[in-house]
Amino acid sequence: MLQKLYIANYAIIEELSVDFSQGLNVITGETGAGKSIIMGALSLILGERAESSALFNKEKKCVVEACFEARGNEVVMLFLKANELDNEELLLIRREIAVNGKSRAFINDTPVNLAQLKAITSLLVDLHQQFDTLELGDDELQRQLLDGLAGNLELLNEYQIVYKNYRQAEKELAALKQQQKEHLASLDYNKFLFEELDELALVENELESLEAELKLISHAEEVKKELSGIYLELMESETPVVQQLKVLSGKLGYLKQYHETAGELSNRLHSLQLELDDIAAGIDQLNAGIYYDPERMQVVNDRMSAGYRLLKKHNVTATSHLIEIKETLQQKLDIVLNIDGAIAEKERATAALVEACNKAAAKISANRQKATKPFTDKVNSLLQQVGMPNAQISIKMAPVSLSQYGADTVTYLFDANKTGRFEPLNKVASGGELSRLMLCIKSVVAKKLQLPTLIFDEIDTGISGEAAKQVGIIMKELSAGHQLISITHQPQIAAKATAHYFVYKSKSDGKINTAVRRLTNAERVEAIARMIGGEKPSAAALQNAKEMVE
Repeated sequence: MLQKLYIANYAIIEELSVDFSQGLNVITGETGAGKSIIMGALSLILGERAESSALFNKEKKCVVEACFEARGNEVVMLFLKANELDNEELLLIRREIAVNGKSRAFINDTPVNLAQLKAITSLLVDLHQQFDTLELGDDELQRQLLDGLAGNLELLNEYQIVYKNYRQAEKELAALKQQQKEHLASLDYNKFLFEELDELALVENELESLEAELKLISHAEEVKKELSGIYLELMESETPVVQQLKVLSGKLGYLKQYHETAGELSNRLHSLQLELDDIAAGIDQLNAGIYYDPERMQVVNDRMSAGYRLLKKHNVTATSHLIEIKETLQQKLDIVLNIDGAIAEKERATAALVEACNKAAAKISANRQKATKPFTDKVNSLLQQVGMPNAQISIKMAPVSLSQYGADTVTYLFDANKTGRFEPLNKVASGGELSRLMLCIKSVVAKKLQLPTLIFDEIDTGISGEAAKQVGIIMKELSAGHQLISITHQPQIAAKATAHYFVYKSKSDGKINTAVRRLTNAERVEAIARMIGGEKPSAAALQNAKEMVE
């Protein structure tokens, strides 16, 4: 529900504030008084384009604020939560236009972008203007209205979960088949590459180890010569280093009787002697294990040559890289072996989901078909009441492939003159006809759907008398459960108002300014009388207006 609308510095509005009521709110006033300007300001809240040319005072910013009560509106609350906005039952939506034309939007003082503004206000306000054929001509809205009457909303939610799973399974199946196609195309080559690596059977760091071994074999004689020389110096020369350390350690040990530190140094030399003795043994053992082996050198050379050829072929630098490539090739070969089974399993799962979708879609279609005749009969009856006795609508349902909304399309067709030739609404219905048709349809579906605030801008264009009276009756009935705001020139509609607002122009400091005030009961009678009999209504017009209001 729109509780309050505040406009400042817009067009010929310096500042005004309107408190709306629940029920039917009627706005009247002379042509050019500014009624359409108020709707223009409201359209800014709905996310329409803003221009600096609309500023009343070119040196001040324009501000339009709308306060909505969203209590019980679950869709709005979910939107606020999803967009991390304050989840409050009272929503203050504000749009500002700076003097340079740039605009900003806020929801409860939190900045939002234009897409967010349009999204939330579409849940709060339904603005239907004369000659606006887009909304009712939209296939999505037509389907929503019929599904609301058919009681399909919960069933559609359940169906869409299954449909989403089906589409995901279909996507995964296509991916598996594409994967199979790609792997089959490269199967022989991958198999050749794998067998080449598998035959060589490299282990971790093998090529690096072979390179070190080859280097050692190639310099075996030189290494043995050096090791023998070192061993000789340590153990077998005329004055072996180990033997010298032993003698020196003994001498220091003798001096221990004269100085305690000499004994400590003797022990350290003895430890060093034992360590060198152990090193000498290690050198001797190492020397014994090194020898020149031309056969082993050939084996190492051959294996390294094969390994380096594969390194170059795969453009890598280490044994570990070749092992990783082999493992990857193994996985690709395994996929080819296993993918047939995965495809068969995914095909079974997809088929089961298709069957579930078809079953749910058939039920949805049946509910739609069942609701079509009562819906069109009721709307056609209301069309006669609102001055369109020859107009009729029908609903065409055409089967299509499974989609997000079932297995058929819903199209509203219209015949304005009982010609028997029904055409899509947006091709044959005029603005006035479409406005009244929209009112008739929404009055039928109002009890089934949670409609937002409905705003009708001059829905009464082209009608008068009994038709206008019937439009007023329908709007009054619709307002019992929904807030309606209507700009009208018809006294029959104005008389049905819960709250009546009068738009007028005033002049201050040489400037024309639009103002709005809510009329008392007595003022309502007078305003309606002027709508009937002109600026100076007769006593008969006043009496007629009083009777209409009562």
